[in-house]
Amino acid sequence: MTPATESALGPLCAAGLPERDAREWSESFPTMTGEFDSDARESGAFWRRSAALLGRLPAKSRRNEAERAAADALLSDAHESRESFLATHVEPVYDRLTERGSTFRRIDDLVYAAAKIVPRLVPTRDEVDAEAAHRQGDKDGVEIDQGLFLAHVLSRPRIGEHLCHAMLLPRPESPALIAEFASHGSLDLGAARLTRRGKAVHLDMINPRFLNAEDDTTLAQTELAVDVATLDRTTEIAVMRGFVVDNEKYRGKRIFGAGINLTHLYLGKIPFLWFLIRDLGYVHKLLRGVASPESVPDDVNGRGTEKLWIAAVDTFAIGGHCQALLCMDYVLAASDAFLSLPARKEGIIPGFANLRLPRFVGDRIARQAILYERRLKCDSAEGRLICDEIASAAEMDAAVDRVVEGLTSAGAVSAIGNRRAFRVGQESLDLFRRYASVYAREQAYCHFSPALIANLERNWDAKNRKI
Repeated sequence: MTPATESALGPLCAAGLPERDAREWSESFPTMTGEFDSDARESGAFWRRSAALLGRLPAKSRRNEAERAAADALLSDAHESRESFLATHVEPVYDRLTERGSTFRRIDDLVYAAAKIVPRLVPTRDEVDAEAAHRQGDKDGVEIDQGLFLAHVLSRPRIGEHLCHAMLLPRPESPALIAEFASHGSLDLGAARLTRRGKAVHLDMINPRFLNAEDDTTLAQTELAVDVATLDRTTEIAVMRGFVVDNEKYRGKRIFGAGINLTHLYLGKIPFLWFLIRDLGYVHKLLRGVASPESVPDDVNGRGTEKLWIAAVDTFAIGGHCQALLCMDYVLAASDAFLSLPARKEGIIPGFANLRLPRFVGDRIARQAILYERRLKCDSAEGRLICDEIASAAEMDAAVDRVVEGLTSAGAVSAIGNRRAFRVGQESLDLFRRYASVYAREQAYCHFSPALIANLERNWDAKNRKI
């Protein structure tokens, strides 16, 4: 028994849980010995007891104050024991899952495979699916354990780099789509559309009902589009732009994007893994390119395949769409457009903006944008620290063509070389990996925090939004 589990006995008993069962749970808190099988067995027994006691409490939305305190104690001590197990054994777990790094697994495949290697270390797919049926505020947060596992994987240089490498590989569906695009010059993926125009491949982001917001219906299509755009040999440069929306207020206008779909977030339709798949997947590919299995994409010992990316910002780039601008080589914005990172109003961490934004606008403005909701007009001194060029809204199409011509006229080879030279001094793969470790843990707790729900109800009128 540890001081933490001993102090939890009171809340458990106060909630009406049997004292004998509560004491057995408390006394079974595992102490790591360093021997994998023994530690996995003892830890698994503790996690089973934790889940069994939690299952005796009412559903989260029906718990009284004492029952909420008991649930918090059970979950907190279970998280603490997982942290201890992972600190000792995460590398052997990862090696078993990847045959000592000889095979690659994407994040979603990795975490569900880990549930079979060490039972209850992370939730099974069935457990995640069961909780996914509830609104975000009614979830206990079984997915937090996925965040803890990934945080420990990413914290270790060898296996963390291997996972980053895995997420930079093209998705399995990509080769066939690359051939289709090369043949036809267009590709419609639903939430993302690719079109060849001269030297450029244009990627339109499409979710018109939600102002081109990102959610679980757009993520895979966007990453596939980035794969195809990057690996396509018939074009030299890529352009990302938001499509025309059908929202009453903005009908007929292009919008770069409204960030994460807050309606889906409130309703529990954004899984935790969405955040890491997004930022270690297509957003990282915008920055670093698409990797091959044979070469670690760290810019020093290896490299991927990449293109220069232009962002064309119409109307606004909010949240995740503002984050994407920080990975672009050139940002063209309409004179009436604005940027914002309303992370405080949402109660989450804005992706990798905390890492990237200070090098654009400085630490003070970055903190104001992230912590105090400062909005940046694109056509302002601060906005121009992110935006390279401003054009009137009516002239955006012509301006995009002009920028494409200007950036390709000197040839792609030197441009890519300069891109890599900037990147190695600003955001090495090792720095990316270490930030991703922090992000995995902290975003997991934010995603299931009561403050998230309170923020969405207060700032987004989430209770009255319809899907």
